[in-house]
Amino acid sequence: MDYMKEALAEAYAGIRVGDGGPFGAVIVRNGEIIGRGHNRVLADHDPTMHGEVAAIRDACRHVGSHDLQGCVLYTTAYPCPMCMAAAMWANLTEIVYGCTAEDTAEIGFRDAAFYAALQTGESPISLTESHRADCQALFAEYRALYAERY
Repeated sequence: MDYMKEALAEAYAGIRVGDGGPFGAVIVRNGEIIGRGHNRVLADHDPTMHGEVAAIRDACRHVGSHDLQGCVLYTTAYPCPMCMAAAMWANLTEIVYGCTAEDTAEIGFRDAAFYAALQTGESPISLTESHRADCQALFAEYRALYAERY
């Protein structure tokens, strides 16, 4: 099976109904597609519903775990910083992409601002610390519960 063709089919399905940008993805484990998704930013009014994130959510539901170690993500474009972080949090082993970050910029997506913020460490959003001691108490209780780390 050509997994990139499956990712492309997801992307085409999404753009043809106006769900969002031309970004589709599938996640494969041991030769089987376990997750599918396409960009649904416009359909869901959710700026985080990128194709890769949708596929990760679908795969995690499918396998009943937040851990996708050993899985490969096929996506129609180089993952934006948010999607790359989501792939890292999911423990994906490999990413295969079609278009480059430059190709994405050429059709009007603003990923460059996010790459720049990551490089400089400066946030374009105002950040204010508040109630640190209260939040540290919360963290201490979490640590004491021996909750599963991910």
